[in-house]
Amino acid sequence: MYRRFAGLCIAVLLTTAVGVAAPPVGAPQMTLPPQSKVRPVGLPAGYMLVSPCIVGMGEHWAKPKDLASPIYGTQNGKVIFSEIMIPLKTLDAGTNYPNLGALPGHTIDHVSIEWHPKGHSGMPIPHYDFHAYYVTYAQQKAICPNGIPDPDSASMKM
Repeated sequence: MYRRFAGLCIAVLLTTAVGVAAPPVGAPQMTLPPQSKVRPVGLPAGYMLVSPCIVGMGEHWAKPKDLASPIYGTQNGKVIFSEIMIPLKTLDAGTNYPNLGALPGHTIDHVSIEWHPKGHSGMPIPHYDFHAYYVTYAQQKAICPNGIPDPDSASMKM
């Protein structure tokens, strides 16, 4: 639920400001969790904590008023992934993303792509979530073992 809410900010992959479709008009407003007193190192200005730590993912940070911006995941004060959500209709329209890359100072280790045929909270339309992780897959799986369960984990095949 919280992870999907983080998706509200148009999520997956990478840092370059990517023009992705905004969520539908009338999408529910998100309720922000208590904000961290310490900002993660290297997080761009204007980002707010939008979810607590999600098992296998981390905390999610987004720009609630700039839905075309990527979402960033953090753990222990460090940025560990970038995320963007791309609606199916955007891909079907032949939209190109020619300059996706890692957040400056980071290197992508692996990318995961999740298909959401019915959408989820924050983007209730068919779309893909792209996550570009800056940590290894083994490190990713060990993130926040006591955090909030990923609501999609039961449906995801790893």
